[in-house]
Amino acid sequence: TPRGSSDRPVMSDYKKKDDVSSESYDDAAKAPAKPKPSKKSKRSSKNTDSDSEDDTNGEILQVEFTFRDIAKNFYHGIHTLLKSTHPPHSQALVNAILENVSVGTVISTKGDEEHNVFGFASVLNVQTHKEVDCVKSLIDICLTNVPEEHKRELSVVLSGKTKRPAGFLIHGRMFNLPLEIVEVYHQQLVLDMEWAVEHAEGGEEERKSLDFGVFLRLAPCVRTSGNGGVVYNYFDDEAMAD
Repeated sequence: TPRGSSDRPVMSDYKKKDDVSSESYDDAAKAPAKPKPSKKSKRSSKNTDSDSEDDTNGEILQVEFTFRDIAKNFYHGIHTLLKSTHPPHSQALVNAILENVSVGTVISTKGDEEHNVFGFASVLNVQTHKEVDCVKSLIDICLTNVPEEHKRELSVVLSGKTKRPAGFLIHGRMFNLPLEIVEVYHQQLVLDMEWAVEHAEGGEEERKSLDFGVFLRLAPCVRTSGNGGVVYNYFDDEAMAD
């Protein structure tokens, strides 16, 4: 039984701006999914904001968000979100995320039979996935673009020789996802990591591989002209950078 099998809803007023259905692809997802032991229900929260929106700005819908385990049914939705931030590696990253079932969460909606994905988050162990091409590429990007004064430190972090492992934080979401939900889905990922360490089935070796000491995030952003500032796609990435 998946550890998030009970769908505890997160209530929110959601402003419909675009069609949120995940994109269809000709190639079906082939990534294997490992079974997980049962876990207590995913954490949820309720949006109690009762402020009304201006109906002239768009249709207002009430949506029940649920936090689900990473599963192959969400392949297309995760792929759609990753294509905008990691286009060369999106398919390979999705496969790695689906195999990494111990740590990860997906934001969907209650009763959604189409497996739409409003957001997702996962952490990939750098050492465990060091031979995976997409992770090799992420490591190369880090070492190529890091300021010279931090290159030695980052090289050590990425070497796998640290006491606790480093992990690539991979996440994506709809830009108009309610702020309350964004906060909860980051909290849920932390709970997932704590649970994975406590319930590691592979013994001490697996437990250590899930007990991350450093997180690396290649945050999608653009550099502005003029003052050379940086504008992040996601405000939560900017918060982590600060």
